[in-house]
Amino acid sequence: MPEKLRRHHDRSSHKIREGLSMLSVTRRGLAALTSALAIAAAIGIAVPAKAQQKPVIKVSSLTLPVFNPLVWNVMKARGIDAKHGFELDARPYPSISAFYAAFATGETDVLIGGPTIFQKLAQEGVPVRIIGTGFTLADLVIFAKDPAIKSLADLKGKQLAADMGGSQFQVVKIYANAKGIDLGKDITVVNANFAVARAQLEAGRVDAALVIEPLASIILKQNPDWKVIFNGAEGWKEITGEAGWEIVPAMRADAIAKNPRAPQMLLAALQDVAAVFEKETAAADKIANETLKLPPGILTAAVESKRLQMIVKPAWEPATKKSITDMMERAVKAGFYEKMPDPSIIYAP
Repeated sequence: MPEKLRRHHDRSSHKIREGLSMLSVTRRGLAALTSALAIAAAIGIAVPAKAQQKPVIKVSSLTLPVFNPLVWNVMKARGIDAKHGFELDARPYPSISAFYAAFATGETDVLIGGPTIFQKLAQEGVPVRIIGTGFTLADLVIFAKDPAIKSLADLKGKQLAADMGGSQFQVVKIYANAKGIDLGKDITVVNANFAVARAQLEAGRVDAALVIEPLASIILKQNPDWKVIFNGAEGWKEITGEAGWEIVPAMRADAIAKNPRAPQMLLAALQDVAAVFEKETAAADKIANETLKLPPGILTAAVESKRLQMIVKPAWEPATKKSITDMMERAVKAGFYEKMPDPSIIYAP
């Protein structure tokens, strides 16, 4: 064999032997790794995944231009859910009834709603666990156009437009009862949702209208001569000494059973959202404009006027628990429900 050809042959043979040797080492390494994993599994050692999947919390939201869905919109836009170790799955519904129904059937895990509505759901067998507080009653207001009407008492013999199926109406009726006013007899109530109530008052078909934010701030911007004759927080404080809660966050018991840390994670995230409303109002206002199509400045007006107050506290703290259950006790006394719900309606870690 010529010298040049022999050298080429030797080099090729060496590379083949080297490749076979590496393949042998690789196979031995793979076998060793497989064996090690099998042993780890057998003795119960967890093998860490590349990235641990975050638990998903499904929440009822709304397509309506109200501040309830804004809580979730801000949480998602600012990455607050990821910060607290979960993934938010906000599911928007076109009506209040569908919004509550999704929670009642277990389609969603969480809902921010009226304490006395949760009272009703619990009595219907829904495994409700109120985990904290949310918006105070300050954003519940009654407007009148006639300057002679200055209080709820001045509405005697007149008409009030209000959503009779909402927790807000229950609050007004409880207050009226405490003041010796029979809402429905002394004051005629015309059943209407917030937008229709506002339109009825504008058209002069009723004497007053019950609305909440952001509609309250929109009304004051467009009709500065309309007067607020009742504020939910002020009225509730007058009869109870507390500001009261318009909406609070609740979680289904079965969702908590699957993820026992979920209530604490969600409460921490809600506290961060409340801080954005209070300290980064302009940023929250921008998100409200982009996601809810609210006019710029409306959220800012609601926050600065103190009508929109998001205060998030654990429901199991004694004073907070008392403020929530007091609302339920008064709903029973007002005749909305026959009895109090089971104490388990208030979540405790």
